[in-house]
Amino acid sequence: MTENEKINPDAKALQVVRQMLECIGEDKDREGLLDTPARVVKSWKTLFGGYEMNPSVILERRFNSEKYDQMIILRDIEMFSTCEHHALPFFGKVHIAYIPNGHVVGLSKLARLTECFARRLQIQERLTQQIADSMMEFTHAKGVGVMIEAKHLCMVARGVNKQNSVMGTTALRGVFTEQKVKEEFLSACRSSS
Repeated sequence: MTENEKINPDAKALQVVRQMLECIGEDKDREGLLDTPARVVKSWKTLFGGYEMNPSVILERRFNSEKYDQMIILRDIEMFSTCEHHALPFFGKVHIAYIPNGHVVGLSKLARLTECFARRLQIQERLTQQIADSMMEFTHAKGVGVMIEAKHLCMVARGVNKQNSVMGTTALRGVFTEQKVKEEFLSACRSSS
């Protein structure tokens, strides 16, 4: 490790971005690109901030549900992630529903849980499952349903170039695997479109 890397832990990342600029045919010393490596590395702290988040901590604080035992749903949570296959963004909406088992969580916790997993290199299928599994494990809900609808720039900006394609994924846990509950969840998700 060089002395500069000891002083600036981002030095290696800055060098990687400079090399990337050269690899795509740019002049890394061009005026418009001089600060680009620093801006890119800074953006990584937001784009990949999920690695610093812990789902058990996010869902740690729960409240007595006052015997509420019906479905709770938060629809249209905005989601931005990065595809691990092409390092391109995918973005869309997340719908999370659960049936409490004595305790509820604050609504913002559902959005934070989404961020925890979305702000990592991902595939949509895994992201959907991670949200559902964390809700089940850390809230002890009777059941959880998660649906994600997203556009993937790997389909839109390259490859097959299909501008209007939207991928949908679901993860159903606990009582949400029962047909009646599943239909209620899916109907509630569709009503947001």
